[in-house]
Amino acid sequence: MKELLHRKRSLCCNLSTGHRNLVDERAVFVQGDLGNRTDLDAIFEKYPIQAVMHFAANSLVGESVVNPLKYYQNNVAATLTLLETMLKYNVKNFIFSSTAATYGIPNVELITEDCPTNPINPYGRSKLMIEQILADFASAYGLNYVVLRYFNAAGAHVSGEIGEDHNPETHLIPIILQHLLGQRDKISVFGTDYNTPDGTCIRDYIHVTDLAKAHILALSAGSIVDG
Repeated sequence: MKELLHRKRSLCCNLSTGHRNLVDERAVFVQGDLGNRTDLDAIFEKYPIQAVMHFAANSLVGESVVNPLKYYQNNVAATLTLLETMLKYNVKNFIFSSTAATYGIPNVELITEDCPTNPINPYGRSKLMIEQILADFASAYGLNYVVLRYFNAAGAHVSGEIGEDHNPETHLIPIILQHLLGQRDKISVFGTDYNTPDGTCIRDYIHVTDLAKAHILALSAGSIVDG
């Protein structure tokens, strides 16, 4: 879902991968696009935005290899348009939803934020580019920012009212559930030469609720926006 967020829960989404009916009724919803300066100007002029949370990246690794132009246009160029607009309206607080794909294939078992970054696909590279841009903007323009790197987000809200809903579905956990529900004939897991008991890779997951809490904590940090 492509969105902007600030403390009063304004949200901008182009609905390319989102669903309008799942937007919380308490949020102010604007259909628009991060790469469209007119859309952004209208939002920043109308709403008293104090901080921006960025979840607007395309995020399929395989697709990024096949169509890198899409990923650099949206993940990098559109984000630059957003950052430029923030500076124009003197909004200096930014939470960036990044990815552990920035690390590439690390030579350690447990990754820390101090591990070297060496992305191996356009998706990871596009995210790392923005991280580097944020550091430069912080130095030059006083931007306050937090970067959150993580692997696979999965799960649904405890209410069961919202959860993963992609078309086509590419995420393993919902694919497994679809198979158990009889909606898929089989499950395909790729890779057979990993150093694991069955040769398949080990995946790390984070629950979406924990991830949402992490972003709120980042937003509430004293250097970003007072909670």
